[in-house]
Amino acid sequence: MSQHNPTPLPDDIDQLKQLVLSARSSIVEKENRITVLEEIVKLFQRKVFGKSSEKSPGQAELFDEAELDSIDSEALTAGVTEDNEPSQDKPTAKAKSGRKPLPKSLERIIKEYDLPEADKLCDCGCQKIHIGDEVSEQLDIIPAIIQVIQHRRKKYACKTCEGKIKVAGLPDQPIPKSNASPGLLAHIAVAKYQDSLPLKRMEIIFARIGIHLPRNTQANWMIKCRELLMPLYNLLNDQLLSSGYIHMDETPVQVLKEPDKSPDSKSYMWVRKTGDPNRPIILFDYASSRRSDVATSLLPDYQGYLQTDDYPGYNRVAKEKGITQLGCFAHARRKFVEAQKVSPSKKGKVSKADMAVELIKRLYQIEKEIKGKEPAEKFKIRQEKSKPQLEKIKTWLDKSLQNTLPKGKTGNALAYMYKNWSKLTLYINDGRLNIDNNSVENAIRPFAIGRKNWMFSDSQEGANASAMLYSIIETAKANDVEPYIYLKTVFTKLPQAKSLEDIEKLLPWRVDLLES
Repeated sequence: MSQHNPTPLPDDIDQLKQLVLSARSSIVEKENRITVLEEIVKLFQRKVFGKSSEKSPGQAELFDEAELDSIDSEALTAGVTEDNEPSQDKPTAKAKSGRKPLPKSLERIIKEYDLPEADKLCDCGCQKIHIGDEVSEQLDIIPAIIQVIQHRRKKYACKTCEGKIKVAGLPDQPIPKSNASPGLLAHIAVAKYQDSLPLKRMEIIFARIGIHLPRNTQANWMIKCRELLMPLYNLLNDQLLSSGYIHMDETPVQVLKEPDKSPDSKSYMWVRKTGDPNRPIILFDYASSRRSDVATSLLPDYQGYLQTDDYPGYNRVAKEKGITQLGCFAHARRKFVEAQKVSPSKKGKVSKADMAVELIKRLYQIEKEIKGKEPAEKFKIRQEKSKPQLEKIKTWLDKSLQNTLPKGKTGNALAYMYKNWSKLTLYINDGRLNIDNNSVENAIRPFAIGRKNWMFSDSQEGANASAMLYSIIETAKANDVEPYIYLKTVFTKLPQAKSLEDIEKLLPWRVDLLES
């Protein structure tokens, strides 16, 4: 039996030192690799089994960390409470608990109850008089009423000469030769795209009240609605592209019947949103890929600010003349929160991820303080407060990069912030701009929730119809217009629109809504 003979060690001291250093370097490299792999496993476990919240734990000893000597510790802790929600200077009144009053706008059905005549006589023999009412309220509901709108068109003919019969005209309908009214189309669209009900489930709901309405019929109606809504979408798109400030994001969607692609492959829903809070526009667009040419096609001849995450697909369009790209501090913060989760601080210590989260919270506190102010006032306060805080963060960032494992979660978060620093800090130069891209991420959330229920689109036509109806519904909601009433109004009036002015009257901030 042969015995393994190790490689003989050299006698030269310098060579021995070199071997020791090489072995030590190899051990350090392997330990770093193990640390990175452990972080990946922990993050995966949290994604599968943990909560999805991005809240980070508070750090009472934050300014005890030696690395913060060069940073004003007040800036790290002043007024900060939890996640992107810094505390206000004045304590807020605690919201009243218990039952909320019912809306005064609801119709009241009065039911009166009186005492028997014998009980109206007092023990002293006198007749009691009515001094008021004890009033309590119950909330009632009447299930959806299905009705048939019967269109009767008068016909006329001449008895004498038996000339040509004339029939009264029928107003243009949303879907010609269909038995779907504007109200029914609006109901189906809102149920699916607002309330996330799959068409199959609605088919069952209709069947319970005796209406046969197959899901393929409903799907075809939604595709036809896209064609009807296209002029309104085009007008909204023109106004979005001329707004000078756009947020943009994208999310996966599965389309089963897509040319040259397998049914389980990914397509994408792209979302654009104006930065103007007064007349917000939110537009969804389906595309079969996530390539940069999609972003380019959605921003033809655009000039102004473009706020996105760091996905490289936006970099090409951002290089166009006249476009200034902004970063997203929420994304930068999110990477440090991930680092906190996989590498929590030891007791009595504060990690770099903890420090980064606290530093960024101070920026969000300033944003909360200036919310609702005019752009000029926002610009002034940001220059006075946000700019110095950003300078402190940059000083800390440069120092931290020098002694952090580059491949770990904290190292990745630091590198992300360093790489995107100029885009992350541009927001302080214009009071109209936002610190992050959260507004478009919030706009995309209803689609993501709906996607969990209906899982996929059957065809490209269905995906395009979804994009159109999400666009109109989310834009209506952003402008505080109730989606069902808005869609019913649009489906009623848009078929009769003959000019651009007629279509402009249907914009959410101009529309004269029909009665419900």
